Amino acid sequence: MKPIVFKHRTAQKIYDDYIKRIQRMVADLPKEDRLDTLMEFNSHIFESISQSQPESEVDDLMEILEKLGAPEEVLIPLKAERKLHQATKTFNPIHVFKAIVLNIGNGIVYTVFAILYLFLGVFVFCIFAKLWNPDAVGMYFNQNGFQAIGVVTGQEVESGEVYEVLGNWFIPVMLIISLVWYLLITFLLKIKKSLN
Repeated sequence: MKPIVFKHRTAQKIYDDYIKRIQRMVADLPKEDRLDTLMEFNSHIFESISQSQPESEVDDLMEILEKLGAPEEVLIPLKAERKLHQATKTFNPIHVFKAIVLNIGNGIVYTVFAILYLFLGVFVFCIFAKLWNPDAVGMYFNQNGFQAIGVVTGQEVESGEVYEVLGNWFIPVMLIISLVWYLLITFLLKIKKSLN
């Protein structure tokens, strides 16, 4: 992107500050998206300012930027949409987390996805809890069948009310469940994005 050069130092400073604010807002997007966003704003500013008079450069620039809006507000929906695209394309957990956080205000569907991802955190917590206290964490059954996945009290285990069925296989099974759950939710997120 070629920056615009202004005749007035004040106009140049205002323009440079505005572009820096845009760059900060899109810093965590892919390079192509960052460049597209900057070029789009820059092009709009250039076209608008080229129609103004040199002596009113500062006033005209201020009016143009006011119409464009503050990057911190204007770019939120664009950033949320681009981050969602990046997340569903790469399946990267960091991108998925950022996309969900950015989109949570864009409808109840994204709140549901956030809850599903939090539920995934329970599986991961169980894995670490099993490493920390192997006797109190697992998949438990009682006389009537399935009882719980997770943590049970020592009294229930000692009294024989419940018994753990996976033993050392609990961690690999939970890892597989976590991976399948993550891929399933992210695939559903991708479908949701494509329907938009």
